[in-house]
Amino acid sequence: MGARRFSIVLVGAGLFAAIPPLAEFFGEPFLVSLFSRVLIYALAAASLDLILGFGGMVSFGHAAYFGVGAYTVGILSHHGYEGTPLLEWPFELAGTSAALLAWPGAVLISALFAAVIGALCLRTAGIHFIMITLAFAQMLYFMSVSLERYGGDDGLLIWERSAIPGIDLADDVTFYYVCLGALASFVFLAGRLVNSRFGMVIRGAKQNERRMHALGFPVYRYRLTCFVLAGAGAGLAGALIANQTEFVSPELLHWTRSGEILVMVILGGMGTLYGPVLGATALLLLEELFSTYTEHWSVFLGPALVLAVLFARRGLFGFLAGGTRSDG
Repeated sequence: MGARRFSIVLVGAGLFAAIPPLAEFFGEPFLVSLFSRVLIYALAAASLDLILGFGGMVSFGHAAYFGVGAYTVGILSHHGYEGTPLLEWPFELAGTSAALLAWPGAVLISALFAAVIGALCLRTAGIHFIMITLAFAQMLYFMSVSLERYGGDDGLLIWERSAIPGIDLADDVTFYYVCLGALASFVFLAGRLVNSRFGMVIRGAKQNERRMHALGFPVYRYRLTCFVLAGAGAGLAGALIANQTEFVSPELLHWTRSGEILVMVILGGMGTLYGPVLGATALLLLEELFSTYTEHWSVFLGPALVLAVLFARRGLFGFLAGGTRSDG
């Protein structure tokens, strides 16, 4: 990573770390909640960048894993609060609000869904891949609507946030730093991954799949593994959004949410991991800014995004950092 890029990342990390004290200083506590949401969506966008920016896999159903992660936490918390078992056969499984159980569960179940969906979708390419990922996401969306026991179309209220021993997640500032830590950890690990031999194969398959096959690499398995890891990252983001809002609904799985996450990646800069963080920040802050002046905020947000794409074709991160090389 170049010195200029490193400086931008360092400044960005410092600003994110300073949000809670700045919010307290200016008497604007809502900023902590707003930027918690930014961090969570930045995590979802960075996970999509793994397959989109580095693997060239344009998924229009990434919100499916985001929603699955959220529903996993919501359903486990619901049963834990009611004291009813989640499963009674073939073995009894109790609900829980323990983050050390619910969050890994959300990551694992999202990864399993990604494995099944990816195993089928990755047998196609191009527009067919896009449409199949969209179709599977919509299937999961309608499945969540049909879950009448968990609110159906109205969604499911979560009575309390997940619990971590020694950490008070009910405190917004504490929860903010947990989200920041989750994002930083994912970006760091994903960066190590894409710069490893595994990442080189994924990048090589994006550039010339036939050549990678000729070199003896099992491209399908590499891509499927990358797809599953991206789904797991989105599942973690889903677990965090469920705790942040203390509510889950089918809207989290809708194709429009996938489109929103996709816009974040493109706006910030594909194939950088840091770009999606900047894209999520810019998109959500613009949405918050315009919505304070008019209920028709999308009318103004649209032209702003068009201008950003026209004058920052490599994304906002690429525009600020300069250069053309994509790295993690």
